[in-house]
Amino acid sequence: MRLSDDERQDALDVLTEHVRTGRLDVDEYGTRSAKVTAAKHVSDLFPLFDDLPSPRPSALLTATRDNGAPVPRAPGRPVGESPLTRWAMRSAVPIAVVLAIAVFVLSRGRLILVFALPLAVLLITGWRRR
Repeated sequence: MRLSDDERQDALDVLTEHVRTGRLDVDEYGTRSAKVTAAKHVSDLFPLFDDLPSPRPSALLTATRDNGAPVPRAPGRPVGESPLTRWAMRSAVPIAVVLAIAVFVLSRGRLILVFALPLAVLLITGWRRR
């Protein structure tokens, strides 16, 4: 499906939001925004946003083929994340740090326990780079 000017502008606005939140630097923004401006089809936008979390351009959220079937996404990332998942990922490390300090104080300085708790949290939740 071909992109409209409004859909391209929406994609540029989403890229700007990712720069504002620190997910993209200015150089990468320049490269991706040039590709968005040159994009002619919705499928041209998928590789530009595949490694970024929400928000996503509306053209990618509503992309369908002529027969009504959804356009397949590139593998590797879910389309959206639940608020609970985002909260858990944001708060896992601070909670682990507070618990590690508590264990350090209660164990009278046995360092092995201080490092074991954050390591266990990372192994249980799975270390993901975002």
